[in-house]
Amino acid sequence: MRLVLLGAPGSGKGTQAARLKEHLQVPHISTGDLLRAEVAAGSPLGLQAKEVMARGDLVSDDILLGMLRDRFSRDDTRAGFILDGYPRNLAQAAALDKLLAELGQAFDAAVQLTVDNEQIIERLAGRAKAEGRADDTPESVRHRLNVYDQQTAPVIDFYRQHGQLTVVDGVGSLDEVFTRILEAIQPGHEVG
Repeated sequence: MRLVLLGAPGSGKGTQAARLKEHLQVPHISTGDLLRAEVAAGSPLGLQAKEVMARGDLVSDDILLGMLRDRFSRDDTRAGFILDGYPRNLAQAAALDKLLAELGQAFDAAVQLTVDNEQIIERLAGRAKAEGRADDTPESVRHRLNVYDQQTAPVIDFYRQHGQLTVVDGVGSLDEVFTRILEAIQPGHEVG
């Protein structure tokens, strides 16, 4: 099972990805974690990324794609993976599609977790209070949600047009959302 998890910050992607990893016995690949690991390991791509980040720039799609190419070539991804945090824009979605075709790894589905923006703001405010985080103010969360909506709307349309998008209601208990995701990715479930 090769999945891309899509959803706004606070939609529960990370939590559900961890549960899916255990259930499906495939790796959860977070591009943020992958980037940090490559930099820490001092790999050639990690060194390139470190240099870019030291300048305060965003790591290029080419560097991220190179890291994903390397990650997808490892044995533990043969049975699939759960990709979280990528693609974030249309160019990345097209590049990922091309990469998986080159590697002969059939893509199964993009799962979009949907949660109302006001509920996300409440969730993140609760997280900020519990974890003492100052970056989850309602104003900053609204800004991040707007950026997410602008950047990922084309990605969602990309997967919808390719018949690979499945939309899952991300509101409810962890178990309820998890069950909805499992039902949505079952073979024979209509995607699109």
